[in-house]
Amino acid sequence: MTAEIVVTGARTHNLRNISVKIPKNRFCVITGLSGSGKSSLAFDTLYAEGQRKYVESLSAYARQFLDLMDKPDVDSITGLSPAISIEQKATSHNPRSTVGTITEIYDYLRLLYARTGIARCPEHRCELKAQTVKQMTAAIMALPPESKIMILAPVVRNRKGEYRQLLGDLARQGYIRARIDGENCELSDPPDLDLHKKHTIEVIIDRMRIKATDEIRQRTADALELALKMADGRARAVSMDNSFPDMDFSAQYACPVCNYTLTELEPRNFSFNNPNGACPECDGLGVREVFIPESFILDKGKSLNEGAIKYWSPSSSYNFAFITGLSEKFGFSLDTPLRDLSTEDLHRIFYGTGTEEIKIAFSFGEGEFRKTAPFEGIIPNFTRKYQEASDKQKEDYTKYLTTLPCSSCQGTRLREGYRHVFLRDSGGQEFSISSLGNQTIRENLEFFNTLEMSEQNQKIASRILREIKNRLTFLINVGLDYLTLNRSSETLSGGESQRIRLASQIGSGLTGVMYVLDEPSIGLHERDNSRLLESLFHLRDLGNSVIVVEHDENTIRRADHIIDMGPGAGIHGGSVIAEGTVQEIIKAPESLTGQYLSGRKTISVPARKKPGRNFLVLSGASGNNLKNVTLKIPAGLFTCVTGVSGSGKSTLINDTLFPAAEQVLNKAVLARPAPYAMISGLDYFDKVISIDQSPIGRTPRSNPATYIDLFSPIRSIFADTREARARGYQPGRFSFNVKGGRCEACQGAGLIKVEMNFLPDVYVECEECRGKRYNPETLDIEYKGKNINDVLNMTAEEALDFFQNYPVLKRKLETLRDVGLSYITLGQSATTFSGGEAQRIKLAKELSRPQTGSTLYILDEPTTGLHFHDVQMLLSVLFRLRDLGNTVVVIEHNMDMIKSADYIVDMGPEGGDRGGMIIAAGSPEEIAGDCHKTGSYTGQFLKKYLK
Repeated sequence: MTAEIVVTGARTHNLRNISVKIPKNRFCVITGLSGSGKSSLAFDTLYAEGQRKYVESLSAYARQFLDLMDKPDVDSITGLSPAISIEQKATSHNPRSTVGTITEIYDYLRLLYARTGIARCPEHRCELKAQTVKQMTAAIMALPPESKIMILAPVVRNRKGEYRQLLGDLARQGYIRARIDGENCELSDPPDLDLHKKHTIEVIIDRMRIKATDEIRQRTADALELALKMADGRARAVSMDNSFPDMDFSAQYACPVCNYTLTELEPRNFSFNNPNGACPECDGLGVREVFIPESFILDKGKSLNEGAIKYWSPSSSYNFAFITGLSEKFGFSLDTPLRDLSTEDLHRIFYGTGTEEIKIAFSFGEGEFRKTAPFEGIIPNFTRKYQEASDKQKEDYTKYLTTLPCSSCQGTRLREGYRHVFLRDSGGQEFSISSLGNQTIRENLEFFNTLEMSEQNQKIASRILREIKNRLTFLINVGLDYLTLNRSSETLSGGESQRIRLASQIGSGLTGVMYVLDEPSIGLHERDNSRLLESLFHLRDLGNSVIVVEHDENTIRRADHIIDMGPGAGIHGGSVIAEGTVQEIIKAPESLTGQYLSGRKTISVPARKKPGRNFLVLSGASGNNLKNVTLKIPAGLFTCVTGVSGSGKSTLINDTLFPAAEQVLNKAVLARPAPYAMISGLDYFDKVISIDQSPIGRTPRSNPATYIDLFSPIRSIFADTREARARGYQPGRFSFNVKGGRCEACQGAGLIKVEMNFLPDVYVECEECRGKRYNPETLDIEYKGKNINDVLNMTAEEALDFFQNYPVLKRKLETLRDVGLSYITLGQSATTFSGGEAQRIKLAKELSRPQTGSTLYILDEPTTGLHFHDVQMLLSVLFRLRDLGNTVVVIEHNMDMIKSADYIVDMGPEGGDRGGMIIAAGSPEEIAGDCHKTGSYTGQFLKKYLK
């Protein structure tokens, strides 16, 4: 068996015909500058070829359901193993997807609760016990006299099938009638059932009128016994005259006080994705999207006459006629500030007058309209319009929707009965499946280690518990002990999603596989890195090849084999500068990585600015795990917010500080900050800008040229050429978003979207323009020998040289170079950028704007995907923003970034419920000096970086 993966002549993207040998069953790190070709080698060459060869070995039928990657431009790759890619991509955008479901822990929990759970009555908390026929008969005989009832045997409940055999057998056994999907029918002539739809079949055992006689009592008991026998211990009593609600009986579960019955305990009943278990009010989502008054209030300090409520101001005469009618009817003034109106008046404005009528009058043109009618209220009005709107129109309403916990299930997602099934720990405390889901993964492991069960249940649950404990342990080992199982996968960062998938792969126990990972250390504090590395080494020791694209110094130093790409980015990269052990990389004179590892190059500690008297103060922050935190940010400085994973950094900064500041500074009415008491010091700023890692666009049409406003001046340059003027072309001719110059076959996208129904949409190159976006007439126009498509295919570096004589373009292109993105092309699709690249494009856009010197900038891990050398460039950009008088707040784990900050706010001491506090604040030297007193892990690691 080949002991190496041998790549010969790789030319994918910017790779320069490189050849490398990667030892198998080793931990290999591919590093280098951003854009140097690391991902092109790891993902677009090694993984793509490994996946392609595996998929091509499958049948043609299987291949049609799989997304086959393009064949990489490479001469040969030998020694490849089956490949698994673990990238930094959001696991799912499905609101039903949680940490529990994607790790399959929730599936095992459902089975555990179904087989060993203790069911209790929601009202009396009594354990549900088996009902006897005597108890069931007594419950029926207690119904009002003369009630007409049917005793049913539910032989099929919500299951797919035609059931011809079953219905025929029932008829031959002498049963005359059945209720199928709620409709009574004769078994001698049953309806044809759809094989693919779910059906409920209930055999009618007996029909009778309730009378207090021994004959009816005995007849009821006999019917119940027969129903229980036919339907595996279940029976139903249904009213024929709607005189009482349907009664479900079970020979297994019932409350001894009120006869509350739980029909069955099956895994599907604990699934919020199954109609049998999902809360009927929210369909298992746990939340409901509703309109609330705060979404429409522009300013509580303004009166109704001054336009305090959006869409219901004097400028909208029809709507405002209702407000005027309300004020006349109930005697409040339209000139009173909204905050001073009574609760009753505000309720009438937003939720209507019920059946009470008001007089409405408004003018239109020369006419006048009058009527008397109830006022439905602003919220019901918007709700009705939203429900009646088309899908396209609904997009205009969704920005006013607010997500609130479901009032029926309180966010637990399940039906009432299954929310009251419990497991008990050794201390006697009971936990429902929902309450376990709200605990951290660490707390869950502690619970399962102290779980109390009968000897019989222990035998039943032993294998289930082993699987649950193993999966929880794997998640803890990759630094995710602070997550909860109910955490929506939509809210996970790319790094968290990647580590969840990594934990799942460790649990699978596969051998002989090539794993390719993309910066697994992102989002991890230095303290948690060692646990992650041990997990990766465990994968290697199972007999797998682990290939990691990484910039973390500790990971690089502990690698078995390193490939350093470079020497630069984009067209200046794509070569292997050095490969081998860490010592061999250090000795390579051309390796930038080696220079930083050896200490020949360093990111030096800069001169710091000291805090003045002006502080932004956020007090009483209590969202998620925050414990009544008071945050102080010095104005005009570069501040780093640090702490172990899950300590509350994102909740404090992204979920509380930013939306709270946005409400005041940017007048963002729809911003919804997490709970806090007060914020002061915002008068030192004129606006707040969050530069996050969300995409700059969600379609292939979006690109850097349009995002940072390069495209308009470029189009004007082409429109100003002699040939364009002769043909009468305006700048709009060179836009691919409007008719005229674009290719109409693909409408200027260069790609054609192919909808694949239940599979993701596929984009294929347009055959008409071959991906060039424009029609031939437009491509005839050239400036300095290049047409508009050629310019869009230029890198930022090439464009900087090409448009050297245009100051506006030059300034904007220089900012792309300054943030380390000289290698991206101007027309590159927004969907191809990583989160770190998208964030730096946004940063470049901000740098190119005129500066006021009073902006509050908030960034979340801007060092994502950056080499040591790129971090140095990013720091100079952030210092430039600070030196202009702006305040820069950065959430960060990178120690080179942290040591360069003017001020640090360190959170902890741990993650999850053991975090949520500010344990230290001050300069990096102060944080490091007091680390043993404060318990700051950041301070402990910072010491060696400050030497």
